[in-house]
Amino acid sequence: MDTKVDTRPSQDCKNCSLRKLSGLRPLSVPELKFVQDFKSGELACDPGMTLIAESAYSPHLYTVLDGWGFRYKTLEDGRRQILNFVVPGDMVGLQGAVLKYMDHSVEALTPMRLCVFERERFFSLFEQHADLAFDVTWIASREECILDEHLLSVGRRSALERSAYLLAFLYYRGLTSGLISKGRAHLPVTQALIADTLGLSIVHTNKTLKKLAARKLVAWKEKGCEILDADGLCAVAQWEPRAEAERPFI
Repeated sequence: MDTKVDTRPSQDCKNCSLRKLSGLRPLSVPELKFVQDFKSGELACDPGMTLIAESAYSPHLYTVLDGWGFRYKTLEDGRRQILNFVVPGDMVGLQGAVLKYMDHSVEALTPMRLCVFERERFFSLFEQHADLAFDVTWIASREECILDEHLLSVGRRSALERSAYLLAFLYYRGLTSGLISKGRAHLPVTQALIADTLGLSIVHTNKTLKKLAARKLVAWKEKGCEILDADGLCAVAQWEPRAEAERPFI
């Protein structure tokens, strides 16, 4: 696992940066104390580092505090399918807390900072805090809903529609997690990453993204994409972002 322990002091849960995000459910005092005791430390990851490896045993699960990452699976010949992207507030490694081995990998797309929990203590959460246990179920269910939408996009949307959907989806994920703002809407994704997410060749992806740029919906910058018109992307994709209440986090 290409991760390193952050040498800076871990954040006290009372001062956690996630608590400043308006889209996340506030924790009660007892819940906050439990999470503080449950937490074993923090990790810092550089871009390109593998946080969780497919087919490996993972002794930890994580909550993303800062940065972008992505989940993916690979075929024996090395072809990669990106399944989803992770942002602050997301839980990583939940599957490994239930199953013996991970069936996907997670890689840092940008510098990341993560809160670390011990896998062997995971079920104490269900024993001691029903509300937090429900939150974990909510997180898993929400991930399933996102994957349903991704599958619909890959299976039924045209290349132009699915490209517009993915960029709009990432825009709203970044917006609600505090990674971008309406005035600073830069997504740190390459065309190769988009191709691996959409199941398209890099050549087809490049031609399709040029069409979105020609409509002035996006602009490709160094190491990423600038979103110019999120509403326009949604219109092309025939997709409307889900209106959500405060989402839970651990």
